[in-house]
Amino acid sequence: MSSLGEVGEFGLIAAIALATRVGAGVEIGIGDDAALVAVSSGKVLITTDMAVEGVHFRTDWSSAYEIGRKCAAANLADIAAMGGVTRALVVAFAAPPQLSTEWALQLTQGINDECAVEGASVVGGDTVRGEIITISITAIGEVSPAISAPVTRTGAQVGDIVYLLGQTGASAAGLEILSRGLGIAPGLIALHKVPKPPYESAREFAALGATSLCDVSDGLVADLGHIADASGVTIDIDVDALDISELFAAAHELEVDPFEWALGGGEDHAFTGTLPPQAVPPAGARAIGIVCPRGEGAVVSAGIALGHLGHDHFSA
Repeated sequence: MSSLGEVGEFGLIAAIALATRVGAGVEIGIGDDAALVAVSSGKVLITTDMAVEGVHFRTDWSSAYEIGRKCAAANLADIAAMGGVTRALVVAFAAPPQLSTEWALQLTQGINDECAVEGASVVGGDTVRGEIITISITAIGEVSPAISAPVTRTGAQVGDIVYLLGQTGASAAGLEILSRGLGIAPGLIALHKVPKPPYESAREFAALGATSLCDVSDGLVADLGHIADASGVTIDIDVDALDISELFAAAHELEVDPFEWALGGGEDHAFTGTLPPQAVPPAGARAIGIVCPRGEGAVVSAGIALGHLGHDHFSA
């Protein structure tokens, strides 16, 4: 099996290009100095996410394919959280020269397969030698034709209902199980390795008149806090409205409060946002709270501020 050092940078790029489908709207893809992607709206949504070996993933826990799916999902979910659809991805990849070419191509396949869920494709990027594996992806998308403008974090209004699309806590539970070296709850481990964002549900939620929307990547409380701070409101959530049924057995065995995972765990890439009280939510959306005038805390439950939950890369 050849290594990256043996095939070289240009050999790797050629192999990646052969393995990558050309998506809709891509007029110039991999191989030129820049890509050219046509978007009908004339405006683009752009987001970037970086994944570093030992921080975001471990190669002894996840396959290259799983890592590719997870990295792509983080970017695709950010575009969907604005009510958008991703058209193209640009991938920058750093790795040591002894890494096998097969590993890099399996990573590519994972990224490609997650892109296919949204009809997107990889159109370019960069490869470089590095001490550890680092993957940086920039996603380019446009607002769904079903809405007139992107949905941001700034529009939550007092009286709006707070909804959760998808589940939270599974990724955190899977990480805890892997960290303890246990073989329980394979479904939770699988969702840590490869999240399942409800992309289409996010766009449907946006089209129903969402006043705010956010991808749950840092944790439910942390990301609701982003909405609350950006909108100048307080969000009061009912923790009993959260569905922890899939977490309960593992939490019991590990002697962990499952609400810690559901409220503070990140990387599920569910979506949370707000709708006016008269709006009818999409199927599967779970009402979990209400928007209130700004108080002492950004996110509260039964009058108690829920702080210090969620992920911060630079916290101690």
